[in-house]
Amino acid sequence: MSNRSAVFGALCAVLALGACTTSDPEALAQNDPFEPTNRAIFDFDIQVDHAVARPLAKFYRSAVPAVARQGVHNALTNLNSPVVFTNDVLQGEGDKATDTFGRFMVNSTVGLAGLIDVATKLGIPYHDNDFGITMGKWGSAEGSYLVLPFAGPKPPRDLVGTGVDIAFDPTTYMSWNNSTLYMIVRGGMGVLDERTATLDQVESIERSSIDFYATTRNLYRQHRNAQINGGTDLDNLPNL
Repeated sequence: MSNRSAVFGALCAVLALGACTTSDPEALAQNDPFEPTNRAIFDFDIQVDHAVARPLAKFYRSAVPAVARQGVHNALTNLNSPVVFTNDVLQGEGDKATDTFGRFMVNSTVGLAGLIDVATKLGIPYHDNDFGITMGKWGSAEGSYLVLPFAGPKPPRDLVGTGVDIAFDPTTYMSWNNSTLYMIVRGGMGVLDERTATLDQVESIERSSIDFYATTRNLYRQHRNAQINGGTDLDNLPNL
């Protein structure tokens, strides 16, 4: 956890020291005073995505059967259950916390370590949650919009939330033979799974957008606001 938190902290420091602000009314209206720097980092992220992430995701989708990809997605989702459960509790969402706990117990046992989503078939619905949402529901402001290298949009509230969610994950504190390899593989598969899920939508948005950066920024903020305020959520938004 400490290494990942240090990386996030370092990135924030670089942005704070090196970002140049803008007086553009549209950027300020979107809570994006560091737009010039954010755009530069966004362009870098897009180049990395085009060169690495997108080709890998396309290969993964074409080479691995859908049932196997779904199993990987289910297992990753199940591993994140303690984080979701903790945030459910912190938000006072008793019914959701019960669902999350029930899903974890059922899928971890009958569902073969989460590979099969038995809980959904039993009528226990899945929902996502994180500490960024928790802080938003507590009244914490988003902060200035930020884009980080390799991580995409991470306004201060979501950046802090990511660090706290790492602390909520029990595997952060566990150590066993090849535990480091496990964390690397889990993290890499999580990125690959997420990128594969958004392949078609991201390409469609990129082709149709006059300003891909502005479109991504707007969609990201709408998505997070919907999660916090209980509105209609926007699924599979680009994380660029």
